[in-house]
Amino acid sequence: DTNVVRVTLQALAAVFGGTQSLHTNSRDEALGLPTEDAATLALRTQQIIGNESGVTEFVDPFGGSYAIEAMTDQLEADAKSMIETIEKKGGVVSCIKEGFQQDMIQKAAYEYQKGIESKEHIIVGLNQFNEQATTTPPVLEIDPQIESEQVKRLEAFRQNRDSQKWEKAKKALTTAATENHNLMPSLFDAVKSHMTLGEISDTLVGVFGRYRP
Repeated sequence: DTNVVRVTLQALAAVFGGTQSLHTNSRDEALGLPTEDAATLALRTQQIIGNESGVTEFVDPFGGSYAIEAMTDQLEADAKSMIETIEKKGGVVSCIKEGFQQDMIQKAAYEYQKGIESKEHIIVGLNQFNEQATTTPPVLEIDPQIESEQVKRLEAFRQNRDSQKWEKAKKALTTAATENHNLMPSLFDAVKSHMTLGEISDTLVGVFGRYRP
């Protein structure tokens, strides 16, 4: 339930920042797929902010607040500095091959986790103000029958497609990946030949392999 409060503040902050797209996570997404009640409450959170808070009546609700502008300037400066660092290292692709971005993400996650464990970062209900749960929240349970029905639909889908057209598209995609061509035309043809997402992915994995950090 505490997640409802968190998401409300996050969503409102996003609106204050001028977001063009907004998604509110349901309170139970850490446990599984959202229940219908949780998904509805997440939707209502957006609707209340949009229709009851009054925040949409202003282009800039903070009106040039020094605190907000200072943080914005700092964020922009940090972003420019990061872009310059990446350019000096030879660009984005070179940095990806080097593992630069991945390393930064891992270090940030590690530092954040250390902050939680040392209580430098307070997470209400996790490392502070926590109490033993007295009730078990409802978790969405998926009917196993849905899986078997989906498997049957997939099998029928594969049986009814043009196998020669499918094979041709698969070979073309493999060739394009192997010879380092633009993959988009081959991907379009693959979809049109009714290759599944899994088959397309496996084809590319067969050429490039899987990423291992």
